[in-house]
Amino acid sequence: MEQNKDSQIKFEGVRRDSLGSQNSQTAKDFLEDQLRLEADAREALPYSFDSCTYELGPLRQILFACLTCNPPPENENEEYKTAAVCYSCSIACHGEHTLVELFNKRNFICDCGTTRMPATSPCTLREDPKTNKKGVHSQEAAQGNKYNQNFQNRFCGCSEKYDPNQEKGIMFQCMGLGSVDSGGCGEDWWHPECLIGLPRDWYKKMESEKKQEPLGGGDAAGDENDETPLPPGFPAEDDFEHLICFKCIDSNPWLKRYAGTKGFMPPVYQNGGLKNTSSQEIKQEPENNKKRKAEDDADGESSATEPSAKRTKEESPKTELEPSSLASIPEENATKQEPSEEIQPKTEPEAESKSNIPSQTAPKHTFLPTSAPIESFSLFLKEDFLNSFCRCAECYPNLVPFPQLREEEDTYEPPLSEDGDAGPGSTGTGSILERGEAALSNVDRVKAIEGAMIYNHLRDKVKDFLRPFAESGTAVSADDVKGYFERLRGDENGIKDAASRAEAEGGDSEDNRREQNGY
Repeated sequence: MEQNKDSQIKFEGVRRDSLGSQNSQTAKDFLEDQLRLEADAREALPYSFDSCTYELGPLRQILFACLTCNPPPENENEEYKTAAVCYSCSIACHGEHTLVELFNKRNFICDCGTTRMPATSPCTLREDPKTNKKGVHSQEAAQGNKYNQNFQNRFCGCSEKYDPNQEKGIMFQCMGLGSVDSGGCGEDWWHPECLIGLPRDWYKKMESEKKQEPLGGGDAAGDENDETPLPPGFPAEDDFEHLICFKCIDSNPWLKRYAGTKGFMPPVYQNGGLKNTSSQEIKQEPENNKKRKAEDDADGESSATEPSAKRTKEESPKTELEPSSLASIPEENATKQEPSEEIQPKTEPEAESKSNIPSQTAPKHTFLPTSAPIESFSLFLKEDFLNSFCRCAECYPNLVPFPQLREEEDTYEPPLSEDGDAGPGSTGTGSILERGEAALSNVDRVKAIEGAMIYNHLRDKVKDFLRPFAESGTAVSADDVKGYFERLRGDENGIKDAASRAEAEGGDSEDNRREQNGY
């Protein structure tokens, strides 16, 4: 989650390696590498970053905390002025700073260029209303923004600082029912072990046991994977879609009754994780519902068979009793057996079905357990949880403060830079070709046409030069490129001098080509 210079160094290192190894690549390989590098850059920074989200108001959006502009105080008792910036400002205004990626946060307005940031770090994407120039600072910060410990690079109930170089396991983000002020976590990120009461180093004992196993007894796949496994008692990742931590559950105890029902997993206790007894506790109320339904059906033992008999009678009105059945009936009763007398007792299932109508249309909360566990637990939500909440007049007020429990949330995303719609004034977005075209659109029309013609002529010449190498699979050396451009300039003497220098300095024993260590 922490964005530092490692990714930039890694990317630049890849680029240097690519540039340094161009001499041993074919033209086709070189072009493919350039396209791959551009694709990697787009993957790392997929969105355009030429517009701050400040003017858009509260959004659920990707945020970054800048530790350079808001460093932690030396004394922990001192007040920490927390702040966060949007995706675009994290690149355009704080690209060389130490950032902590917070991922998505709800109802947040970018703090870049406001009083929460130092005046020495203005927002370069917004215009100052006084000067109408890019670069604004000391604007009023949004009053509705909520901050938790994540903005100080501390996460989870253990308040541990996140170090991407040390962290091996996975963390899960809570849906965040309320802020820290209301008793919630504020969409905090949690270690699995901290949700179920295990120490952070619980896996070290398991690792030591694996080392003591005889050869051949270990898990080869586990040895290759350096990720910390999920602790025992924690649900599998594929079993749930969302998490509500025990802090948010305790501050909203009405949610406890949903644990183990449709759309929700059994409670995952703060002290112990998943328990076998929890499923029995949760199933108690549904069994009571079944028992109540069975008692309703127990008014007549023939209730299970009469509906089918009734359907037969209604479908075939002319059907009479079988002779064998009439033989078992006394004569006087048989003569009194009228169709109306046969139909009359069969009205009981109709009354029974009508009595069941209220239970079928009753609010969903009537089918929830009447009691819930007292212990603190986290609630793991399945994919269909939104349709499982009761929305009656009694329960809906509980959902009003939390739109994330009523409908699927929308998260703001800046426009993708690969669309090429950034325009001529964009910097840092689009490919090199797109930016070149944008630059041409800003110059004089005559010069632009001349430049385009020269470019097309040079492009055709270079293609003709590279085609034999690409067809034969032969590598293009630095001397080949240098000699080609010297021939274009008509510098034949320079070509001969370059060839003699290459031969004098030594090169490849087979083709006399000398490697060049980058540009």
